[in-house]
Amino acid sequence: MATRDHDGPILEIDKLSISFFTRTREIPAVMEFSCTVQPGEALGLVGESGCGKSTVALGVMQDLGVNGRIVGGSIKFKGRDLCTMTPAELRDIRGSQIAMIYQEPMASLNPAMKIGKQLMEVPMIHEGVSKDEAYARALEVVADVKLPDPERILKSYPHQLSGGQQQRIVIAMALMSKPALLILDEPTTALDVTVEAAVVELVKDLGKKYGTSMLFISHNLGLVLETCDRICVMYSGEAVERGTIHDVFDEMRHPYTQALFRSIPLPGADKNTRPLKAIPGNFPRPHERPPGCNFGPRCDYFEAGRCDAADVKMARTPDNPDHETRCLKFAEIDWDAPMVLEAQKGKGEIGDVVLRMEDLRKYYEVGASALFKGGDKRVVKANETLSFEARESETLAIVGESGCGKSTFAKVLMGLETATSGKIILDNRSIGDTAIEKRDTSTVADIQMVFQNPFDTLNPSMTVGRQIIRALEIFDFGTSDADRRERMLTLLDLVKLPRAFADRKPRQLSGGQKQRVGIARAFAGDARIVVADEPVSALDVSVQAAVTDLLMEIQREKKTTLLFISHDLSIVRYLADRVMVMYLGHVVELGTTDQVFSPPYHPYTEALLSAVPIADTKVKKTHIVLEGEIPSAMNPPPGCPFQTRCRWKSEVPGGLCEKEVPPVRFLAEGHQVKCHLADDILARMEPVIKIAAE
Repeated sequence: MATRDHDGPILEIDKLSISFFTRTREIPAVMEFSCTVQPGEALGLVGESGCGKSTVALGVMQDLGVNGRIVGGSIKFKGRDLCTMTPAELRDIRGSQIAMIYQEPMASLNPAMKIGKQLMEVPMIHEGVSKDEAYARALEVVADVKLPDPERILKSYPHQLSGGQQQRIVIAMALMSKPALLILDEPTTALDVTVEAAVVELVKDLGKKYGTSMLFISHNLGLVLETCDRICVMYSGEAVERGTIHDVFDEMRHPYTQALFRSIPLPGADKNTRPLKAIPGNFPRPHERPPGCNFGPRCDYFEAGRCDAADVKMARTPDNPDHETRCLKFAEIDWDAPMVLEAQKGKGEIGDVVLRMEDLRKYYEVGASALFKGGDKRVVKANETLSFEARESETLAIVGESGCGKSTFAKVLMGLETATSGKIILDNRSIGDTAIEKRDTSTVADIQMVFQNPFDTLNPSMTVGRQIIRALEIFDFGTSDADRRERMLTLLDLVKLPRAFADRKPRQLSGGQKQRVGIARAFAGDARIVVADEPVSALDVSVQAAVTDLLMEIQREKKTTLLFISHDLSIVRYLADRVMVMYLGHVVELGTTDQVFSPPYHPYTEALLSAVPIADTKVKKTHIVLEGEIPSAMNPPPGCPFQTRCRWKSEVPGGLCEKEVPPVRFLAEGHQVKCHLADDILARMEPVIKIAAE
């Protein structure tokens, strides 16, 4: 076992303070932060971007760069203070006894070196083992992380693996020397929900097998619930609540923890009757923290003269000495009081069909050697017979893993690609074979897009106002600059940004504010259809709630049709009227949200629902982990596209799943699936997500 040579905590952080020094000032990033990780234990560190989670991890690794410095406190690993170690002593520990897995796997892999060589380096450098022994250990850990054909994987380069496979290799690399402490910094953010579920399962199993303690950094409370034993909530550089998963999830005692839970879409939340509650105000900048409680200006329970009088210290709750909170009023607050509901919103009346797709296909031709030309042509079947319709004021969610064709369909709809065959009909006009440069201005204005990453869609050298006015000029809005400026200011009002932001550059805005500018620009031409491609996945949970609510409000006012592309089924359940599930270019299920989230499901929908992490201890889920990778659209399997990963395939006689693409069947009015399973088998399906009785 990696931990048997030490009896006390594996990691003990005591009153740690970390600052970054610029030419003009000291910026305190972490202040008097304390936590412990016991042998074999997983501690979750959660909070919004900028709260100091990753800085704590880099402090443990003693990797704060030239500007970062530990200015107070201690970090003890197996009883030894890391802050007083020499560089040589740190080198011996890093990578062998303490390993870190980063958010972006390719940042940890050398693109010019084969996987096997990269894995073998770890024990050869740290433990001096022979090449043969290192190779045998590499084969073992690649099998441990459940990658198929380990020998082939070891001979591959990183670019030949998918994102999920790359992340598994990084986990394998971290485990090569059987470390005592594994630090995971948002290890699944860039992965599909099904791959995320498999990676999380893997991390838990390997933690048990190797006896590894874990520090799991995440903003996803559902993931922390599934992986960790204890949790520490951070806000603005400080720990604000610490305790077991049960303590913090079910007996929370800090207003920030409560506010986080109220801003995420748990089962039962509804965009009309039980809307999410975003945290008011903005995160304080490190050098502009308020006096007293850092969370005070955003807290529902703030009391002037008390909460802002002096620094607030961590205090133990009287009934549980292991549960601590940084709140002066925790004993006075009624934590069981129901949330004061935000104003209930009237459901927008869903109108007539505005968009229809009929047997849409999008194929790409690629050469056998795309780099050097030549060779036989091969076909990538990105979209296969897509048929659906969308109505005015409706939110249609499109879900599925990477590579299922969601974004390709969006590009065809936008006119960035043209359809191979089939029709896209907008108001009785066929637009599927008309590229965007040939579309008239009104068609371009009618269909707009909000992109996943707000940082990449704004011109850094233009002010916010100028970028919106530019869109208005393209849409031929108004007759003068004054008209367009007034319209731009109205659009800023629409997305709830101060008018003064018109003169700001994108770098002066937070991620959530940039996404609001993207939404304002999309609505500049009074768009009737907005394609929102993962519009909140890059944002913090509290900002997600505000941006989601904003989209819904604009939709009610403008009667917009929203096509919401997402892999986050929690948000889909909260805001969608209907859901379309895609797999390998096919629509495998389509129905109302209630129909798609309740059995009978398509087997793929069932697996997607099982993979969603839900931050609620009362929720019990059927455990389904999809085996294998999603097949290539260049070489799809015969028959049903999902048959290579389906756990129900044996229920269909005669190998039909491997021979024929299933027909579209209607299980109820408006609810269709593409599946060979007989009606009586579908009827036997159990709900994947169950909520235990109170």
